[in-house]
Amino acid sequence: MSTPGTPDLTGRTIVMSGGSRGIGLAILVAAARRGANSVLLAKTDQPDPRLPGTVHTAVEEITEAGRETGARAVAVVGDVREEADVQRAVATAVETFGGLDIVVNNASALNLTPTAELSAKRYDLMQQVNSRGTWLLTRTALPHLAASPDAQVLTLSPPIDLAPQWLGMAPAYTLSKYGMTLLTLGFAAELAGQGVRANCLWPRTTIATAAVVNVIGGEELASRSRDPEVMGDAAVALLTDPSRPTGRTFVDDDVLRAAGITDLSVYGGGDDPQTDWFVDPA
Repeated sequence: MSTPGTPDLTGRTIVMSGGSRGIGLAILVAAARRGANSVLLAKTDQPDPRLPGTVHTAVEEITEAGRETGARAVAVVGDVREEADVQRAVATAVETFGGLDIVVNNASALNLTPTAELSAKRYDLMQQVNSRGTWLLTRTALPHLAASPDAQVLTLSPPIDLAPQWLGMAPAYTLSKYGMTLLTLGFAAELAGQGVRANCLWPRTTIATAAVVNVIGGEELASRSRDPEVMGDAAVALLTDPSRPTGRTFVDDDVLRAAGITDLSVYGGGDDPQTDWFVDPA
């Protein structure tokens, strides 16, 4: 097991909600290159024509990335809304790798429909996947996190900004994402005495994921979005930060610059990448 606060993640185990593609997959690939094992709880068991990859192809990609470090990955097909599935994912980590050290709350439902047109079913889905899923996975993992020498919770959720421009754009979605943030900051305060650290990470720019292409802005917006690897590298930098922060919300490019990575052009997005929701331009 690696020493807390080192850039090495060898022997550490991550349990993530989602991770079949996009930002979650990028984080697990980057972590595998540093030696971290992973268990990903995700729903995509069979290929979907609208979405790239499955939980099984993700495991293959993570395993290939960890070839030199010996990192391994295991897929658990399930839904973060289902308590039995979450329990199965945590149990798989303990049985396969002997414990778990890091929870990454990555799974998220996105719907930007205006309030008057949003169905109750879609509203419930966002709250259940986003805020409830964050609470359920973290709570289920807690007994095992408490046994880790450097337990961490990392939630992919934004800094809380109550400016009308953010509150008014899609209130139901905003509530679900801010709920993830508030829970994570609450975990940091509540669990400090148990040695569990908790932080949030959010991208400065939109990220070229299936959600951006299919839901938000199509290929044009994707061309102005950074690659998911920017979040993968930022997550690993944060998880290995020797200052051991907790109870904070971070933006990816701030984390990378603090780690000495200043050339962000390698992550794409062109000369004027689109700023993401809930953050101001750098």
